[in-house]
Amino acid sequence: MATIRDVAKRAGVSVATVSRVLNETGYVHADTKAAVKKAIEELNYKPNYVARSLYQKSSRLIGLILPDITNPFFPELARAVEDVAHQYGYTVVLCNSDGDLEKEKHYLDVLTQNHADGLIVTTNRQNNLNYINLNIPVVALDRPLHESIPEVCADHYGGGKMATEYLIRRGCNFIAHVRGPGQLSPADERCRGFVNAAEKAGVPFYIVESQFDITISEQKVSELLDTYPRIDGIFAGNDLIAVAAVKVALKRGISIPEELQVIGFDGIPLSACFYPSITTIVQPIYEMGQCATKLLIQLITNQGVTAKKHCLPVKLVERETTKRMG
Repeated sequence: MATIRDVAKRAGVSVATVSRVLNETGYVHADTKAAVKKAIEELNYKPNYVARSLYQKSSRLIGLILPDITNPFFPELARAVEDVAHQYGYTVVLCNSDGDLEKEKHYLDVLTQNHADGLIVTTNRQNNLNYINLNIPVVALDRPLHESIPEVCADHYGGGKMATEYLIRRGCNFIAHVRGPGQLSPADERCRGFVNAAEKAGVPFYIVESQFDITISEQKVSELLDTYPRIDGIFAGNDLIAVAAVKVALKRGISIPEELQVIGFDGIPLSACFYPSITTIVQPIYEMGQCATKLLIQLITNQGVTAKKHCLPVKLVERETTKRMG
């Protein structure tokens, strides 16, 4: 394997000159720069990026910490982050924390020790001192970290309100919200929107806490329908919960949407592929990942940011689990 000294010898220059070309620091004559680049190509030289990051205190690495990559929502976020980072010459290191604080802390230590230039984080823990005291840029994605840390999210409250009002307009008289985990900001905000709309309309409602998981949600929905068989509308905390609700209903012979209407949240591809296809509140998932990455790169390059919170709008997509008007 070729070394930097081999490149210097082939190009007829000093090691320091090769280093300046690689790191784009200092003045190097155009002819000399061309000779160095030619030598690099001929020798198929690969720079030692670890050594370069130690010298420059920069690695061109962005750490992306996500809580659960088995949830289809998060790979779509990751794809957007990777696409934008690549355009700007950064490499993304994906870390799946499983929602575990110790595992999250381990990844955080590894990323900072390897001089990651910045972090994009989706965590279940708000006001986490591990992030507040970092000396590298951090952007919170989907869930807030701290008021001092820039955040990119969707309008969870507005989406919850929109979904509930939609079910009521479609004739639902007793609605349930099978929500996501408690003390998780997106789940809390969607629930708040649900309660606001249901109370304003004077419609009886019931709330069940679940996880963003199909298996657990099937059990929760089954218990819900055992206890309250008159429920004719369910606002699910995300599309996975919506899938669970539809599965349970169909197994019981409950007609969708004639006897029970279901609406989800997220807009993951599964919601359109599942039968019957699921009416859902669509988050701009890819755009959220794009926005977070551009925001982080602005911070890394000291461009500054004009707003701490970027809340992107959601939209409702009608499919087969709700009634058509008229």
